[in-house]
Amino acid sequence: MSISPAFGQADMTNCDRELIQFAGSIQPHGLLLVLQEPQLRIVQASRSASRWLGRPLDWLLLSNLHQLQGDTGPQLQALCAESDLREPQPLRCTIGTALFDGAAHRVADDMLVLELEPVDPPPPSVPSVQIDGTALLGQLGALVQRISEASSIGTLTDGVVQDLRDIVGYDRVMVYRFDPDGHGKIIAEARDPRLEPLLGHRYPATDIPQRARDLYLRNRVRVLVDVHYEPSALVPHLLSGKAAGPQGELDMSLCYLRSMSPLHLQYLMNMGVTATLVISLVREGRLWGLVACHHYQPRNLSCAVRAACELLGEAISTRIAAIENYARAQVAIQVRRLEQRLVEATSTEGDWRLALFRNPRTLLQPLEATGAVLFHDGEVLTCGEVPSTPELRALCGWIEAQEGEGPFSTAAIGKASPALASLTPTASGVLAVKLSATQSDYLVWLRKEQLQSFTWAGDPTKPIIDNDPLKLSPRRSFAAWSEIVRGTSAPWTPGELALASAFGDALIDIIVQVHAVRLLIAEHQLNHVRDMVADSKEPVVVASASGGAFHANAAFLKLARREPHECRSIDDLVALLDAPGAAQQMIGHVRAEQRSWRGEMALRLRDGDSLPVSLRAEPVPARDGSMLGFIFIFGDLSAMRRAREARMQLEASLSRVGRGAQHADGGDLIGAIIANAGLAAMDIADGGAAPAIAPLLHEVEVAAARATTLYAHIRTFSSVRR
Repeated sequence: MSISPAFGQADMTNCDRELIQFAGSIQPHGLLLVLQEPQLRIVQASRSASRWLGRPLDWLLLSNLHQLQGDTGPQLQALCAESDLREPQPLRCTIGTALFDGAAHRVADDMLVLELEPVDPPPPSVPSVQIDGTALLGQLGALVQRISEASSIGTLTDGVVQDLRDIVGYDRVMVYRFDPDGHGKIIAEARDPRLEPLLGHRYPATDIPQRARDLYLRNRVRVLVDVHYEPSALVPHLLSGKAAGPQGELDMSLCYLRSMSPLHLQYLMNMGVTATLVISLVREGRLWGLVACHHYQPRNLSCAVRAACELLGEAISTRIAAIENYARAQVAIQVRRLEQRLVEATSTEGDWRLALFRNPRTLLQPLEATGAVLFHDGEVLTCGEVPSTPELRALCGWIEAQEGEGPFSTAAIGKASPALASLTPTASGVLAVKLSATQSDYLVWLRKEQLQSFTWAGDPTKPIIDNDPLKLSPRRSFAAWSEIVRGTSAPWTPGELALASAFGDALIDIIVQVHAVRLLIAEHQLNHVRDMVADSKEPVVVASASGGAFHANAAFLKLARREPHECRSIDDLVALLDAPGAAQQMIGHVRAEQRSWRGEMALRLRDGDSLPVSLRAEPVPARDGSMLGFIFIFGDLSAMRRAREARMQLEASLSRVGRGAQHADGGDLIGAIIANAGLAAMDIADGGAAPAIAPLLHEVEVAAARATTLYAHIRTFSSVRR
């Protein structure tokens, strides 16, 4: 079993498991107190507390917060009454004659952590970014507005790095995006012109261990003031009770003053960096990337500016969600066009497969593929550059043996399967979607081998000498190191995987329709086609015009919560709908005009409830112009209804915030926050898949609420002490 090394005890072989949340010390430009309720007795303190509070450490550990002159005790009690303090809450307070900014959070039922930084007088030799509250709110309002107007990830990140550098003044500001393998790439940069550019450089996933990534999700802004700092230890080192970790240390996951891993500090020193600011960018609960700021002299941020950075992180993350979801909407448009073209081809020519490959560009270009293959009913159809048919059949057999849900993909077929290495020149990259639950039917896109040049910040494969990061070279200098990669194609992006999945779903739907038509046309194929329809995930009902043939598949019966004997005819189907008269009228309209009908209805459930559904009624014409029958395709709209309710709730929430902003200073900033959330909600609602919309809108609502809370924090820190 892997052992997690204690803080400061990790080396280059196990740093990914270092218990960095149990640091046992803080950066010395502030102080930390652990307080036990209800007396607010000091049970643990950083050594720096003695310096900043002017009291011996032994005295502090025998005292409570009320014995320190000032308003800190009453303020903390008021915070406890207003909040559960599960997340850090800000406060500006006095101890003696000194003014402090800080935050408090709860680590156990009766235990609080209080972190403070001196404001007046500020720590010597640590330049701190201080911005007038009114000016800061104005800058934030304008910046959030520009973020809301960004139409692409590139436009968004290019603007963010420059605007943020103007506010915080760091020498270098970068946006660092993670790829599916966890590696990072700098996609935007603003820097002092005297510095070498890092734009486009890649960093291996090991540079940010998983535990650090987890903490970036919990603590969205991290500041390192001086890489050469002497840690201020917590005294006593161990605690008792629920606040203590496995070995008795304080869990410092939410502490913004927490010491950083010595390995990380050495990493920064190897780069020549003295101070850092890191802002998390979170997408659907996952770390999408980071805004990373480097400075080459000690540098601190006031609590107000730090809260502003966290607010910007929320606004940027919200806009990223909107932009990427809008891209999914464009994918949906392409898929609908493909589906329409193939349905028309099926009606006129009887075979959608020929139409799929008639114009190879429409199949290859959206996924930037160089070849495509359809394995269907034992046949192999291709377009573009592809291997030989025997090689393709071997590839299909290998794909069939792979496990997992969703599309299968690889960018290096030779590494994934050495037996198929001969395919590398024309099929190094493989992306496959399954089209049948019972047969080896696949649509596969191929990419030929493409020599790739990656620029890394130092050689990521360079061996470590004596397990000592000081002897790691050229990572010590972080000079650009280029790597030529062979035997691979361009990697498949998450967007391309989503597009392939959508193409596959569209083809599955078309295949179901084709088999349904064959059910009516070819009696001798009835059993085979019935199985195909029955196994479909799409709720489908097929009925002949005469009423002699009727079939409701298992997916429909599951949707309607009925047994097969309850739905054996069109009349039975009509009776299951909550508006039988309208349903009869719709069927008569489709029969008379032989035109499809799309709309919304509701299915009557056995318990008396109703289920909202989409209904598409497709006529099946005979060659002589008469009607063979109907295909009814149903869809569950309950997720869409929930999405509408979520959007209405979000709009109501934003409206309440907007009304409150009319009576408060900083209304322009709140207005910008509301506009950003509103635009994100529109893009999400217009482009997302129904089951995903409600969680995404809730995420926007939480982000907007968090942003308005951070606005209140900024006002707290920016208030003038009376």
